[in-house]
Parts: sequence; structure tokens; C-alpha cells
Amino acid sequence: MMLFDAHAHINEESYSEEDRVRLAAAIEASDVAYVMDAGNNLPASIQAVRDAAAYSWCYAVVGVHPHDAKDMDEEMLEAIRRLASEPKVCGIGEIGLDFFYDKSERDTQRYWFRRQIQLANELRLPIVIHSRDAEQETMDILKEEGAFTAERQSWFPRRPSPDGDPMGLPDSRVLIHCFSGSAETAQQYVKLGATISICGPVTFKKSRKLVEVVQNTPIEFLTVETDSPYLTPEPFRGRPNMSPYVEHVARRVAVLKNIPYEEVCRITCRNAMRFYGIEE
Repeated sequence: MMLFDAHAHINEESYSEEDRVRLAAAIEASDVAYVMDAGNNLPASIQAVRDAAAYSWCYAVVGVHPHDAKDMDEEMLEAIRRLASEPKVCGIGEIGLDFFYDKSERDTQRYWFRRQIQLANELRLPIVIHSRDAEQETMDILKEEGAFTAERQSWFPRRPSPDGDPMGLPDSRVLIHCFSGSAETAQQYVKLGATISICGPVTFKKSRKLVEVVQNTPIEFLTVETDSPYLTPEPFRGRPNMSPYVEHVARRVAVLKNIPYEEVCRITCRNAMRFYGIEE
């Protein structure tokens, strides 16, 4: 049985090297076989590349989060471009819009979001999206910048079809990390060939909207993640999150979809490996 934590922050700036060693030991003692270490600014992206080099189970995506868009410039974009060519870097992310905290001016967020989508298209890499209180605009910008075009889909292998069609379905290699939108929005993304990533809040008692997302989204379009050290699932809520806790996200998905936990592990791990282009 293997789990893939499709989005985590081993690169978290508050971690010491000793913290990372302890976290790695916990991961290696668990059923987690793969972790995607997601950059959210330039230092974190550099650390993610280092983590991927240090641990066989760790891979990286590099990019600048909307919170840090205010600090971004052309030189930083070029640094992200260079990092994207490093071994075990699997995509551009996490990038997007955050209109909840508004830590960067919205026009600044929009500009660097577009530039980083353009970079992902130029490099033909997967895109990992952060979107908070900006559902429609995030989708609109992704469409406008060609994230769901037939040309982009042609760069990547097709994904398995829920109805077993041997031709499969187009895959845009766009992952909506820590999805918090409606079931209707999730269905729109599915039609566009995106992937929906499910996080710790699915285990919370008041997560009715996210329950509907899981129940109504084919498992072929789902991954599971922690976003650690944030968004810790039940029963560990209140503690710092870590990749082994992705088990509890997968167990909740299994209950909601009425399929065995082992099947959720197998399919979501396969989905994440395919999304990020990782071979066993």
C-alpha cells in the first residue's frame, strides 16, 4: 500500500535542518511513498529542490505564491525558470490568486500568475494552483493563458476514463491544490481536464461542501494531500500537520466514495504519479 502526499511544505521556512530530518524519519516509517514538496517563494523553491535531492521519495514544484507576488520581478522569474530544470522538479507551483488575505495587490497577483502560467506552458510542465476567494477569476485566467487547450493536453499522456474507455481522457496537468470550491466548480475543472486535490478539511465536521466535491468527482480526477504543516486533519487537528497524516484524508475519501481505503491509496497514488510524470 502506497500513499502520495500530492502537496506539502517540507521546505517550510520555520523548520530547522533537525526538524526536516525528524520529519523525513516519520515519513520513511509510514505508508507514504512519495511527497511533493511545493515551493511558495524563491527560498522555499530552492529548499524544495534541495529536499528532492536529499530524499528518494521527495519531488519538487517551484513557483511564487500570490502572497509573495509583491516581491516578484523578472530576475526572480528567471530564477524559477532555472530551478525548473533541476532534477526531480515536476512542475510550476504553487501559483494563483488569494483574495482572502490580499497580501499582494490583486493586479500584482494577476500579473505574476499569468507570467508563471506562461512559463509552465513554455516549459511544458504541470501547474499547481492556489486559489482562495477567487474561484472564477482563477479559472478564467487559466483559460485565457491556455492552460486547458488541446495543444497543452497533447503534451501529456491521457488519464484513465471513469467508464473504462481505453482511449482515456485529456489531461491538462493543472492541479487545484487544497480545493475549497463548490462541487459545481469541481465539475467544471473536471471537464477542462484538471485534477482536484483533497486536503485535511475534508475530515472536519463542517465540511459539507467538500464532502459533495468528493462524492461527485470521479476518483480518476482526485489526489490527496496534507499542505503540511497546515490544515491538519482530524484526529490530529490543532497540531502541526505532516505527510503521514495524509492517511486520514485518504480514509475519509474512502468512506465518502464507499470504496476500500486500499483502493483510494492505489488510485490517488497512481493519479499523482501520472500528474507529476513520476515513474515507479
